[in-house]
Amino acid sequence: MDYDCIVLGTGNAALCAAIAAVEAGCEPSRVLIVDKAPVEWAGGNSYFTAGAFRTVHGGLQDLRSAVRMAEKDESRLNRIDIEPYTKEQFVEDILRLGNRKSDMKLVDALVGDSREVITWLTESVGVRFAFPSHRQAYEVGGRIKFWGGLELAAQAGGKGLVEALMDKATKLGIQFRWETTVVGFVVVHGEHVRGVNVTYNHHPPKQETLTARVVILACGGFEANKDMRVKYLGPGWDHARVRGTPYNQGDGFKLALDLPPGLRPDLVGDWAGCHSTCWDFNSPRLGGSRDLTNAYTKSGYPLGLMVNSEGRRYVDEGADYRNYTYAIYGKATLRQPGGFAFQVWDQKGTGMLRIEEYGDNVTKRIEAPSIEELARLLEKEGLRDSAAFLETLNEYNEAVKAFAAEFPGRQFNPAVKDGLGSQSSAKSLEIPKSNWARTLDEPPFVAVKITCGVTFTFGGLPIDAETAAVIKPGGDETIDGLLCAGEMVGNIFWGNYPGGSGLTSGAVFGRRAGKEAGRLVKESRA
Repeated sequence: MDYDCIVLGTGNAALCAAIAAVEAGCEPSRVLIVDKAPVEWAGGNSYFTAGAFRTVHGGLQDLRSAVRMAEKDESRLNRIDIEPYTKEQFVEDILRLGNRKSDMKLVDALVGDSREVITWLTESVGVRFAFPSHRQAYEVGGRIKFWGGLELAAQAGGKGLVEALMDKATKLGIQFRWETTVVGFVVVHGEHVRGVNVTYNHHPPKQETLTARVVILACGGFEANKDMRVKYLGPGWDHARVRGTPYNQGDGFKLALDLPPGLRPDLVGDWAGCHSTCWDFNSPRLGGSRDLTNAYTKSGYPLGLMVNSEGRRYVDEGADYRNYTYAIYGKATLRQPGGFAFQVWDQKGTGMLRIEEYGDNVTKRIEAPSIEELARLLEKEGLRDSAAFLETLNEYNEAVKAFAAEFPGRQFNPAVKDGLGSQSSAKSLEIPKSNWARTLDEPPFVAVKITCGVTFTFGGLPIDAETAAVIKPGGDETIDGLLCAGEMVGNIFWGNYPGGSGLTSGAVFGRRAGKEAGRLVKESRA
């Protein structure tokens, strides 16, 4: 055979799979990574992330070994508060956000390996992790308090993660082929996957058959494919912005569905669901920016309000920590008239916004000395009913004041779910704000126009939790020679997900796929 293992994709899951395959016994020169993108688009969607990994841990001291290469300021470390995040908490977060539909074997594997895979990424791969206090903590009483069960991120975000993974793969001697489209699997005797047929995207195009003992699918979901979004996610999704790579077109699923009937896997999981965030309205439509990457995210809504073009609120901005709501509030925004909305703050909120998301070089900030003037300015940006906008903010302020009068002991604390809300016996709102509700009454007032940015899709293929082997239709038997990891795995996330779980899932099942590839290759040599 030409290769021991062929991996499709160059994101976090794919690179983890290739590296783990070498560690498990595959010859580095016989491990091939194939990507239809050019090399300057290496990293898939992982490149565009904040690089955050959700993991089980025992608190600050447990995590210090993971950040030792990046966190050297002892005075800063001594001011950090990080509570333990248990296996039970991680499992429950996935289940409660996914309406308890997730496959428990996959959830247990993801959560059970989450801490070990961080050690592997640190020690074996060379990923530099840090405590992302700029996005996951607030300073309260002189302490840097982390919240939401998400305390680790690759230094320099997705860029730093992909750089470390690519550097490791290159040093190992793993092979790459760029601008190469896989057009089908090599299937032997109708039941064994033994390679891929490819077309090189050059002029003129060249076709070739590449054989291998194992093929690993890790080439992302269908979030960049407008037609597939409309087909599976529903009407209106053709208008969503693509947050990451434009090359995630669902190609891996098309390859799987072209397998012979006896091998063709079922499509499982939430094919109507995806990770979608509040995204800058003025961002590129068809793919993310390699320079700004995650900066187009607009996650400061818990500190203010979100109002649609009709001047009405449409979500509870304080329903939960941002980590648990941001992946669904993009969808909620897309459903609004015109598919856009506005995030609004007064001076109390703007001072707490992250500069990398809300700086003048990243977004268009609409600022005014009064709410009335802000409404007039927003009319130029698409606000259709300024009277309703003013009424919404006035009613909200009245409700917050009534709550404060009834519950004078509640104090604003952004690092916990502080219970500072809008619902009291004197006045309640149709859509509450459950936490972090403060009046918007201190000028200047600031608004930012947002829309929906789609990150990755939840539907996927069925895999064996232990080996990451793709399961044949209608049973538990797996396809010989075909493994899967990353966004292509179905039945983990349904409807929503806990922030940082996607990269952890990619690393866990990518590593498991690589280990299984090594086992199969060594077995074939025996």
